[in-house]
Amino acid sequence: MKVLAIGNSFSQDGTRYLHQVAKANGTDLKVVNLYIGGCPLRKHYINILDDEKAYGMEFNGVNTGFRVSIREALVSDEWDVITLQQVSHQAPYYETYQPYLDTVAAYVRKYAPHAKIYIQQTWGYENGSERLAKFGWSSMAEMFASVEKSYNQAAEAIQAEGIIKSGKALLTAAEKGLKVHRDSFHASFGFGRYLLALVWYKTLTGNSVLENTLDEFDEPIPENEIALAKQIAESIA
Repeated sequence: MKVLAIGNSFSQDGTRYLHQVAKANGTDLKVVNLYIGGCPLRKHYINILDDEKAYGMEFNGVNTGFRVSIREALVSDEWDVITLQQVSHQAPYYETYQPYLDTVAAYVRKYAPHAKIYIQQTWGYENGSERLAKFGWSSMAEMFASVEKSYNQAAEAIQAEGIIKSGKALLTAAEKGLKVHRDSFHASFGFGRYLLALVWYKTLTGNSVLENTLDEFDEPIPENEIALAKQIAESIA
C-alpha cells in the first residue's frame, strides 16, 4: 500500500510510525508526508494554484530534505490512499474548509484518479492549557466535539472514502488519564504518535493491531500503555 498525506505537523504526528507499525504487522506500506508547519487548507489551495515547491517531503516518517509541490508528489507514484486535513485551530469551523477543500480534492482526483481520499480527523488541545483557552474552548472534549462535526461534514462534501479517527483516539486515551500531548497540542513523541499510527494502519488496511510487535520509539512507552494503545485503536478504527 502507498499512502500520501497532504498536511502539516499533525499529519507528521500521524505518520511518524505508520510504516514501522505496518512492517511489524507484516504489511508493506510506503508513506510520504507533505509537510508545512501549521498549514491550513487555504494554503494548500494557494500552493496548488502556484504549483509551489513548498513542502518538505518525509518518507516513512523521516525527513528527506527534498522540497516538492503537491503536483510533483501526486504524479510521483501510483498512490492507493491520499489524506487531507484542516489545520488544528481552524478544524472546529467548517466555514474555513471551503471552497479550498473541494478544490484540493478535485486536484487530487485529477492527478491521482485511482487513489482513495481519506480525511485525518485532528484533535483537541490539552485540558487546562493556555492554547485551549486562547481559542475559547473549556476542554479537549468540547473542542473535539466541534472538530468531529466539521470533519464529518467535510468527508461528506468531498465523498471521502473514510475518516481516520485520530482525534477520537487521542481524546479516548486522554480521558483514561494517559499523556497524549507533548506541548499541549501536538501528539507526544511516544504514546501519542504510536496510537495515531495504529489508528491509521487499522483504518486503511482493516488489519487488527492487537498483536503488533513494534517496540522502538523516539520516546519510551511503558508496556501497559502499548497494550492500551492497541486496545483503543482496535475499538475506534
